[in-house]
This record gives sequence, structure tokens and C-alpha cells, in this order.
Amino acid sequence: MRYHVLNGDSLGNTFPEAKIPGDTVVVREALMDGNLSGKTLEAFWQTRANYIGVPDDEYHKAVATEFEKIINAPAGTEFNLWFEYDLFCQVNMWFVLSLIQQLPGNKKVFAVYTTHLNKDDKNFWNGFGPAKAENLRFCFDHRVELNDADLKSGTELWNAYKNNDLDKLASLAEQHSSAFPYLKEVISAHIDRFPTQGRRGRPERVIEEITKNISTDFNKVFQEFWKRESIYGFGDVQLKKIYDEVMHQK
Repeated sequence: MRYHVLNGDSLGNTFPEAKIPGDTVVVREALMDGNLSGKTLEAFWQTRANYIGVPDDEYHKAVATEFEKIINAPAGTEFNLWFEYDLFCQVNMWFVLSLIQQLPGNKKVFAVYTTHLNKDDKNFWNGFGPAKAENLRFCFDHRVELNDADLKSGTELWNAYKNNDLDKLASLAEQHSSAFPYLKEVISAHIDRFPTQGRRGRPERVIEEITKNISTDFNKVFQEFWKRESIYGFGDVQLKKIYDEVMHQK
């Protein structure tokens, strides 16, 4: 069996055009934002549903059932993880890897990144959105196989992130693997989200500077933030929370 684990419905909608054989799993979460508590998966699903503000059954139908495809995959399944390099996508990927690592039996796991782009491209950090069918096929052809150590690292990254263990994340950022090519930059960006020594977090500082010198209009702030800090991969929902907090404290 072959699964393509796709980060979000946008990629899920365009992926069939590439005509790459396999079934799909669509990740409809933003795990880099909000409460991640829960000792069991059932408790975790409930926590996420409460945080997002939807009924448990609605969350389970739209979100948890997709993850359960991974949990229930038979031995020998091939997983292709279509995630981008930014923090938003990487945290989701770490969670998926933590699920895959627990599966009994053999499995093959590949990371499919936006290898059709170079780092100077404006879409580098979040590049599957405008990708065409031939781009997706190119990325698939250049996928990276993950070994057991990579699966273990993914689980460790997820647990450290979930537990807000910044020291552990900083330590894990020092490892080198083609499975996580920009890990150090992504983890550094995450750690910078937190205030230090009376200084506000990096996203707040950037929004302050934008609203002071460019515009206070959220749509313009969002566009400018993405130009400067696309490494975070924030959607409008995540950035609006930070924006509202900054504007409230002005």
C-alpha cells in the first residue's frame, strides 16, 4: 500500500493532477499553534477540537479520521510525506512521524519536499501551493528516504515541541540529516517566538515594525510578514491572533 500524506486541502485538491499512484491522507491541522495536551490520542483529539472551537465529532470526522488512516496502515505500507520546509509544516510532519514510528512491522517512509525550488525563490518556504503537476512529479522523483534514526528524531522533535522543551529542541537542531534539511533554522525561528529578557517575541516585533512603518491594515501586514518571515508558515488565522495582541497593546 502507498500513502501520500498531504499537508492541507490546497495540496489535496491539486495533487490528483500529478497522477502519482497511491491513496491520500490529508492533514487538516496547525499543530504549531495552540494547546497540545493529552496523554492519549483520544484526549489529544478532544484538546484540539476544544482549542479550535468545533464539536468533537466534527473534528474527528474532518481531522482525526485522516490520521487514523496512518495508525491503521498495514505492515509494509509506503508513506510519502508531502510537507514544506517551514515551521507550520515541519511540526505537522513531526507528529505524523511519531505516529508512523509506532507502527509494527516494516514500512518505507519518504519526505517529499519542494525540490523544484531554490532557496532564492519567493515561495521557497511554502511552495506546494502554486506547484503544477510536473513540479509535483519532479518533487516525488527527488524524494528523500528516511531511516530508523530519522523516524526516531521525528518523534523526539514532536515530543519536545509538544512539551515546550526548548532546550531539547535546540539540542536536536544540531543533528544533520537530509530528512530535515533546514531544521536548525526552523527551530531557531520557533525559539525566537518566545519573549526573552523583557523583549517581545520575533513575530510580535516584526508586526510592530510593519504596523509602525508600512500599514496597520491586517491584509497588508499579512502580506509583508510573509515576505519577511515565511519560515513560520503562518496562515491568516495564526497571524491574526498575534496581530490582534500587538494592536491591543499599542
